[in-house]
Parts: sequence; C-alpha cells; structure tokens
Amino acid sequence: MTDREQFELICDLTTEMVGLQQGSLAFNTRKQEVLIPRMVASVIGIIAKDIHVTVIADIIKKDRTSVLHYKNSHKSNYASFPYYRNIFNKVYNAYTESEKIKVVFPNRHELCKCLIDAGIKISAKPQVKIKITSGKAKYMLPTTYLEFSNNINIIKHAFREVDYSTEIITL
Repeated sequence: MTDREQFELICDLTTEMVGLQQGSLAFNTRKQEVLIPRMVASVIGIIAKDIHVTVIADIIKKDRTSVLHYKNSHKSNYASFPYYRNIFNKVYNAYTESEKIKVVFPNRHELCKCLIDAGIKISAKPQVKIKITSGKAKYMLPTTYLEFSNNINIIKHAFREVDYSTEIITL
C-alpha cells in the first residue's frame, strides 16, 4: 500500500470517528471541529507510518509547513488541550487496533503463494519489477508495462487485510 493510500485510510478513519463527512479534512476552514481532526490525522500519519509531509499536505490541501506545524505542536497540544488529546487518543487507538488485525506474511513462500492464488502474472521478460514487502517477507515481482496496472490491482485486492508495501523498480 502506498503512503498516499495509507494516509487516505487514516483520514477516513478520523472523519468516521469524529462524525465528519468523508473528505472534509481537505476543506479550507479553520473551524475547530475540522481543524483538530485534520491535525490529529496528520500527526498519526507521521508518527505511525512515517508518511512524508508533502504527501499529507497534498491530501489535506494544505502546504507542508502547516503539516510540520501540526507535528511540532503535537506535544504541547496533547499536554494542554483536552479536546485535541481526546480526539487523538480515540483515533490513534482505533488506528492501532485496525493495524493489529492485519496479517503479515511470515516468509517469502507464503507471500508468493498468496500472489499466485490471486492470479498474478509473472513475466519471463520483465520490463519493471514490483517489490512487495510484508513484515520480513519480500518478493520482487517481474512484470511488463502491459501487465503492470493489472498486477497492482490484483495485489491491492488480494492484500486488503494484509500489512504490506510496494515499490516500483524500473529495469
């Protein structure tokens, strides 16, 4: 799963937990009921998944300095602002619980078996490779430009409940 997708999931979870409509964290407003969840989602993305501030800024439609401000003011807000602290605890606990549920492959063999069962297409003459990592298990999937998008979609569908990451390596 890409950093962008992971942060979008964090945003969706945050809006669901505080009762906002999906996508509202990107609204251009300073109202506390939107600003605080936006700050919380940003900080959780940075703390829990080490998502880069430019990715977060792009999704919430802010500049990267605002996201850095959210990160830098987290300690102070958590210590002195009960509303912020309550929302942060609520969302962070829900997020960590959802991450515990996700499966991690114990070894490369299990990862490959799941990919093959899902219908992944392995190319004999690869043009690009997709590096798939789940826990300590890693696999370099050789593919062509033609099959690349299809393979990515298969991976996303097959690994819905799996904690994984992908990296594209051009040859």
